[in-house]
Amino acid sequence: MTLAELDHLVICAATLEEGVSYVEQTLGVPMAGGGQHLRTGTHNRLLSLGPDSYLEVIAVDPEAQGADLPRMFDLDYFTGDARLTNWVMRVKSLTDALHRAPVGTGQERALSRGDMRWQMAIPDSGQYPFKGASPGLIEWRGKRACDVLPDSGCRLLHVDITHPEADGLRVALAPLLNDARVSITKGDTVTFRADISTPTGVKVLR
Repeated sequence: MTLAELDHLVICAATLEEGVSYVEQTLGVPMAGGGQHLRTGTHNRLLSLGPDSYLEVIAVDPEAQGADLPRMFDLDYFTGDARLTNWVMRVKSLTDALHRAPVGTGQERALSRGDMRWQMAIPDSGQYPFKGASPGLIEWRGKRACDVLPDSGCRLLHVDITHPEADGLRVALAPLLNDARVSITKGDTVTFRADISTPTGVKVLR
């Protein structure tokens, strides 16, 4: 039984402006939505990739105060250009999914923004297993981000995750994931590539 579906892809950036610029210049469409995550000291912008998935640009919020949770996606140590660094799977029960997820996926944390509520697994280190190549897990409580985003005309075709321990990552995720859009291949370093159909053709985010 498949417990998880691809929910969203994550672009990390040194600043939110850099991340948004990278996505908009690459895909040729404007981002929409987003806001602050007060508990993690981050902020984001979003882009619909269809009715069930979306793209998130996230960065440390320089105006954040009083964050009480680790920053997700290893953002405290992020350097370099804005790039595709992570992915998140949607589950019906985060408690159940964590029993099947790789060790170190994190603890359940309650998050919210506006009228949206969700539970997210966040590791104490901020970095997900397999050097960040293993996905975050999210359980939406009611309205989801992809339910409220305007249709951008973009659709996720495929995402490839390259990892030196690709076989181990595939085995670790086998109890959770069955999504034809996701492939895990062997390579010297951890990298992500997403092929996205846009109104002006297929574009690639890395």
